[in-house]
Amino acid sequence: MAPIATSGAARRGGGRASARRRAVARRRRRVVAVVALAATAFVVILTAPLFRKAVTEFNLPLTNADVIRQQAAEKHLDPALVAGVIYAETKFDPRPSSAGAQGLMQILPQTAEFLAHKSGATTFTVADLGTPQVNIAYGSYYLRYLLDHYNGKTVLALAAYNGGIGNVDQWVADARQHDRQMTIKAIPFPETRAYVQRVLHAQRQYRHTYASQLGYR
Repeated sequence: MAPIATSGAARRGGGRASARRRAVARRRRRVVAVVALAATAFVVILTAPLFRKAVTEFNLPLTNADVIRQQAAEKHLDPALVAGVIYAETKFDPRPSSAGAQGLMQILPQTAEFLAHKSGATTFTVADLGTPQVNIAYGSYYLRYLLDHYNGKTVLALAAYNGGIGNVDQWVADARQHDRQMTIKAIPFPETRAYVQRVLHAQRQYRHTYASQLGYR
């Protein structure tokens, strides 16, 4: 049988219908894409604060804020300074050091025994340093002791917390002999110099980031 001839008008009509279908399909795809993009943006907006919070807690952790506030108040310390020391010592992840320092604020057993004697504690044991409340209490007491020893000079107190009070006393004496100020840059031990800078930087961050948790507002 011979093929049925199709008129030019019919072919053009079919072509226009096909073009309309393609245009409708393109519009639908664009609508779907816009809706998907909007949904993604909505999810991002909702989850962004949670994501930022998780990043902050990872980079600048804080636990036992109530204990830090309490001990800072009792020892007349800046709570952000206490948090900064803990950050520099352990990043709030306590583990014994190679030298035997214990707990969040890395207290040496002999230092803790000295502090227990000075504070009048009668039931202290080295195992107590693993308890955050006890460790922060002893670390804060020691920090207050060092600040008093150095007439409130935070840099010297932090240097002694890390490098030892005997070393810092010698550095201060040497500086006085040469009529110099004992600044951060003048600290002879690179590790101690970096430690002091790390604590002071963390102190500013904790005061800003955890103002509510640490009692600033």
